[in-house]
Amino acid sequence: MSEYTKVNRGKLSLKGVKTGKVKKLKRKKKIDPIRKIEDEDVANHGGWWTVSKNEEVTGAISIELGPQCYIRALDNGLFTLGAPHQPGEGPLPEEVLTAVKINDTKFALKSGYDKYLKVDHEDMVVGRSDAIGPLEHWEVVFQEGKMAIQGSNNCFLSCNEDADIVCQSKVAGDDEVLKVRCSTGRDDKKSDSNADEERGKDSELKYVKQFQSFQDKKIRLNQESKILVKKAKEDGNLHEVLLDRRAKMKSDRYCK
Repeated sequence: MSEYTKVNRGKLSLKGVKTGKVKKLKRKKKIDPIRKIEDEDVANHGGWWTVSKNEEVTGAISIELGPQCYIRALDNGLFTLGAPHQPGEGPLPEEVLTAVKINDTKFALKSGYDKYLKVDHEDMVVGRSDAIGPLEHWEVVFQEGKMAIQGSNNCFLSCNEDADIVCQSKVAGDDEVLKVRCSTGRDDKKSDSNADEERGKDSELKYVKQFQSFQDKKIRLNQESKILVKKAKEDGNLHEVLLDRRAKMKSDRYCK
């Protein structure tokens, strides 16, 4: 053994100091109680989360009018309140609607039967429209953490004693309080903020292709100035202006 190893016996040891590995203390992550409740609510509804602002009302949505109960479309164009779902279940396909943005606050609703929803003269909610007009406008009203949906007749959506979906009350009471739910990721909603016909150029062409049918398979557009179309985009009434321009085309058999 060399003289060096006799002297160098390892690390310096001090009296009263414990040797060994130092354990790192793991800090527990603080759980946000509000976020926890929201996550449980989403899981309880099959991944469908509750919207909290107008910008989120777009794309595939469902309207929950009671605990685990959603508005359901019927094949006759009427709507009813669906049966309650079990915890963890999302809405059925006939309980899913498509919200189409009209402006910052208003939107249109399309059923799975490819028809737009409106309020008829008897205050019943029906889905029989082929295009979006003033009667097909809807708006979500937020107040004190609650929400309700207002129809074109300035009444709020609710369910009557026969389980029919109606718009009869001018005031949003307990029966009119509901939840609009969505299953799309919140980041993805930004790209769906406008309808297809509102994106880019040729808005009128995209819109007309959805409805026109000609024997010679040629699409015909209104030849009047498109200045009103550009202004309608800015004012938020694009669908109404496009509908009026379609109405002047005799070959458009779907228009009013």
